[in-house]
Amino acid sequence: MTDPAPPPEPSPRRDDAQDEFELPFLQRLSLQLQGIVIAVVLRVTDLLLLLLRPRLLKPYLGLWWQRILRTPYAARRTFEMARALQATGQSFRELMYGETPLVTALAFLKKAGVGRGSRVVDLGAGRGRVLLAARWWGAGAHGVELLADHVARVAPWLGPAGITLTVGDMTREPLADATHIFCNWVAFSPETKARLVAHLRTCTPGTRIITVTRPIHAEGFTSHTSHWMLFTWGFEKVWLQEYRPKALPAAP
Repeated sequence: MTDPAPPPEPSPRRDDAQDEFELPFLQRLSLQLQGIVIAVVLRVTDLLLLLLRPRLLKPYLGLWWQRILRTPYAARRTFEMARALQATGQSFRELMYGETPLVTALAFLKKAGVGRGSRVVDLGAGRGRVLLAARWWGAGAHGVELLADHVARVAPWLGPAGITLTVGDMTREPLADATHIFCNWVAFSPETKARLVAHLRTCTPGTRIITVTRPIHAEGFTSHTSHWMLFTWGFEKVWLQEYRPKALPAAP
């Protein structure tokens, strides 16, 4: 009697940050060139707009300078990155998505009704362009980011514009006083989305939630309207919703 064949060894697990779409060279090059052209056009547009708001120009240029000096996502194997991902249960891929241009943020915040008296909270604020757009419309602006080093570099540039940026997990950030919440959403795993939906239920009823590419499909999140808008990677839909939980039945 022969021994059964040993089970095949599992293939080595690849870091999800290393997974890439295998595209033909010319197609990949075309997409890269397209992205560069879009980024340059949007950057110039942002700068021209900011000439109308000089107090926001310096923070914008400071954010740009910090990106040139160092992006926090370049060294993905640092102790800080590992600690942050372990604490939140997220993967590195969930932190990686394109930037939101100022001109695009201005457009969707206006459509969402942001103005004086509003308070915008950006969950995963990155370099804070959505927060700068909120200040453009006279709203309060607060962002939360996962990496302490990034916040330490960026927050001093945002502070003079009346913007706060703090270190934290977006699924634990207090939301009761927010009137508008922005999150990229599509970059998150199903597990992160489930935790975020549970946390968004701590919002005040009527809070407006802005997501990119797809809406939140969960009970209590209503008024799905969408608008095509330009991002650094191309056109995407921006979804506007409200948190409207069903009323609890009255006690007998």
